[in-house]
Amino acid sequence: MKTKIWTALIALWIVWGSTYLAIRFAVETIPPFLQASLRFLASGLILVIWRNMAGDPRPTKSNWKAAAIVGSLLLVGGNGFVSLAEKSVPSGIAALMITTSPFWLVLFEAMRSGGSKPSWQAIVGLLLGFGGVFILVGPGEVAGAQHDFNSLGIIMLLLAPILWAMGSIYARGADMPKSTLMSTGMQMLAGAAALFIVSVATGELGGFSFSDVSMRSWWGLLYLITFGSLVGFVSYGWLILNAPVSLTSTYAYVNPVVAVLLGWAFAGEELNARIAVSSAIIIGAVVMINLSKQTSKEALAIPEEIE
Repeated sequence: MKTKIWTALIALWIVWGSTYLAIRFAVETIPPFLQASLRFLASGLILVIWRNMAGDPRPTKSNWKAAAIVGSLLLVGGNGFVSLAEKSVPSGIAALMITTSPFWLVLFEAMRSGGSKPSWQAIVGLLLGFGGVFILVGPGEVAGAQHDFNSLGIIMLLLAPILWAMGSIYARGADMPKSTLMSTGMQMLAGAAALFIVSVATGELGGFSFSDVSMRSWWGLLYLITFGSLVGFVSYGWLILNAPVSLTSTYAYVNPVVAVLLGWAFAGEELNARIAVSSAIIIGAVVMINLSKQTSKEALAIPEEIE
């Protein structure tokens, strides 16, 4: 069993850590919101059909309403904004920014009625984490290294984890199917529809032709469908049932390291002292927050991001 757990965990680290690079390649020639819509349409159909054939109860109208709200927040706000940002921001930087999702989860959980108040460890983690983000994307003089990140891309990456956290908090009390994979598939389908609406509304389809899509973008999209969405979530679902939460939750701070290294190795993205220092601070803050949750028996029940 230990061998299976570690195999699934390493697969999760690599797969979800590599999705940021795959997104970067996919959006090179596929409009960002359209790319995300196609990805989650395919993944969602596969999951829902699979779980129907496996005998899962048929979702109710209330289930679909909840899935539409959660899927829109997670996938349009979370993944769609990340895809748009990666048109102009390195994939490793995007991964580090999205790692801040637990910061917002703690804040929103504290603000909601009946929510849990953060421990002192979580508060210290929040302060450290936001300090790390400031070092990463703040003025170049902060760490003595200049950067030229696109402002719109950074704004998208600041908003994405906020909307992801809102969707995650809402999902905790929403009327969702008991089957995690069925619920995930429904969220993907609802999110795919919302992403397509945004794609049309923002004019992405104007002048776009599938014949102009490069092979690297097609491979990126195929990787996101098969590995990022399907293999990743099956591995995560199995780990939740068979591995300690403390071990499973390590994806939250291993994935950005994998993303930064892959972006540097395969896309020529910069890896300097500023990125290294801010990475250590942000990831350390996530570790502190996760440990404080586990101490108070509040394990992360929802993946940090549907990658």
